[in-house]
Amino acid sequence: MPETLSPLHAQIDWDEQGRPHSRQYNDIYFSKDQSLEETQYVFIEQNRLRERFAALTTNGCLVIGETGFGTGLNFFCAWQLFAAQAPVDARLHFVSVEKYPLSHADLARALRLWPDLAPFSAPLLEQYVAVHPGFQRFSFDQGRVTLTLLIGDVLEQLPLLEASVDVWFLDGFAPAKNPDMWTPELYAQLARLSGPGTTLATFTTTGWVRRGLIAAGFKMKKVPGIGKKWEVMHGEFLGCPVDQPVPLPVPPWYACPPVLGGPREALVIGAGLAGSATAASLAARGWQVSVLERHDAPAQEASGNPQGVLYLKLSAHGTALSQLILAGFGYTRRWLERLQRGHDWDACGVLQLAFDDKEAARQARLAEAFDATLLQVLDRPQAEAIAGVELASGGLYYPEGGWVHPPALCRAQLRHPRIRLLTHQEVVELRRVDSGWQAWAGDRLLASAPLVILAGAADVRRFAPCAALPLKRIRGQITRLPANDGSRALATVVCAEGYVAPAMADEHTLGASFDFHSDDLTPTEAEHRGNLGLLREISEDLARRLQVDAMDPAGIEGRAAFRCTSPDYLPIVGPLADSTRFAEAYAVLGKDARQVPGTPCPWLEGLYVNTGHGSRGLITAPLSGELIAAWISGEPLPVSRAVAQACHPNRFMLREVIRGARR
Repeated sequence: MPETLSPLHAQIDWDEQGRPHSRQYNDIYFSKDQSLEETQYVFIEQNRLRERFAALTTNGCLVIGETGFGTGLNFFCAWQLFAAQAPVDARLHFVSVEKYPLSHADLARALRLWPDLAPFSAPLLEQYVAVHPGFQRFSFDQGRVTLTLLIGDVLEQLPLLEASVDVWFLDGFAPAKNPDMWTPELYAQLARLSGPGTTLATFTTTGWVRRGLIAAGFKMKKVPGIGKKWEVMHGEFLGCPVDQPVPLPVPPWYACPPVLGGPREALVIGAGLAGSATAASLAARGWQVSVLERHDAPAQEASGNPQGVLYLKLSAHGTALSQLILAGFGYTRRWLERLQRGHDWDACGVLQLAFDDKEAARQARLAEAFDATLLQVLDRPQAEAIAGVELASGGLYYPEGGWVHPPALCRAQLRHPRIRLLTHQEVVELRRVDSGWQAWAGDRLLASAPLVILAGAADVRRFAPCAALPLKRIRGQITRLPANDGSRALATVVCAEGYVAPAMADEHTLGASFDFHSDDLTPTEAEHRGNLGLLREISEDLARRLQVDAMDPAGIEGRAAFRCTSPDYLPIVGPLADSTRFAEAYAVLGKDARQVPGTPCPWLEGLYVNTGHGSRGLITAPLSGELIAAWISGEPLPVSRAVAQACHPNRFMLREVIRGARR
């Protein structure tokens, strides 16, 4: 399917020299003749990046923030210098805001102008998929380089960012072309995200920009320019002036815990999607990770189904869950580009049928709220043309969705030299000893480390710090149907109350049932019959092709597992606190929930949890692994502050304290 260009993207014209020109801002992105020299002089030299990269310590990370990603030229130049100058175990994190991202085709065309940067631009082009509004995270060079794109207006996105920035590239179009960006609100956000020693560089020397930055706490200096620019500016953050409004403090129960010292050794308990993703994100940051799995291989429980669906159940109202899904979908899709397409996954698209009037109305609202590159409303003939079979109705089509073999994703995430998978290791108890944690099975010590992440779905409640988490298990059963020549016509995942996926090898996956009461994982004939009924509701044509009327449910293959979900359907991701001390520290909230006591949160040092992903684990678990690693390392979060707080384990204890009652 050809690339769809939409109002989300930059609207580009190309001049006779091959330079992109923005219709939105009526300005060029760069000077063709001196673009590299300008970037090197203004952003690299004025921020002293050569010596700062060389001075990075073991596992040190330099964070660069940018306004205006454009073609990515500044990012590639910074990465190129980082690769040449920084120690091999140092990291670069580049955060950039872009209101109108280039389409893949336009980005590829622009980057052909700089063939010397191909070792750095090609990896971005390979991962440049599912770039939608909000936070979009990319990982390169085995995790050594991270790019976080904030897609949207800078004055809407930067206030959502939780980060400590070392260097600012103030780029974007000139103040005369884009006055809405260069405002006191922007400068206040730059100050909020800066600390002592944070530097800044920009092409512009406009007087009101300079005065605004000084008022926000930056010491600014004009220096001779380059090319047609007579002067440029650089500066350093001195601190927020006393007459400036002080940013509201982060509530202590959501503040980042102190970064752990000592050896970078971690235990992850559970080798499903959540555990594997967390291990991968930690290993990319230099941690030696031992993954303890009670079964004989990873992905043996809810993550073990043959096909999972990359399905985005979104809200038109921009809820925290919807923001998480949109960010997580992009991150997972970029991860999948490393796997074997057609074998481990397929971007065949996902079609959600409008099976009743209520669902049709919901889909219409989503189509108004989101861009056509993400989802499209199709009538029945259009839907059938894409699906390859007759359908019960039209619906909402997600062209970048598809199916995944979850065990393949887990195995790929665990395939890292700093990850050690230990199978047949069932952790029954955690003990805090000195400055670390010990994992025990009865009287047998399995492993120990300063850092532990609990990623065992609902079984995390066996450990005392998680015992009160309101997790529930929901049994789900899938049905496996042999593919035939007729059924192979199905070309996309189709969902209604259930789903059916195109053939993987020689079978289709159909499901999935919901049972809130059974604890038995033995597949049942009744649920196979129910799944076949869901198939008929999706497509009588496909049911006939699969000859389901002639099937004996007793002979059908299937699999049952437990989903794990929370009351608000958001995952539970983040650091854990001592529940008794938490209630004591914040008891005042039971009388006045508006207060923000200054008492530090009583963290259980080095203990984190990643669970509660329900049926969305393929989309939310990999990004949650990044969120855990960001919490632990003190790096920029891969989601907005509000989303991180909405997923935080402390939200449940906080609600109990505010209600004035505890379990």
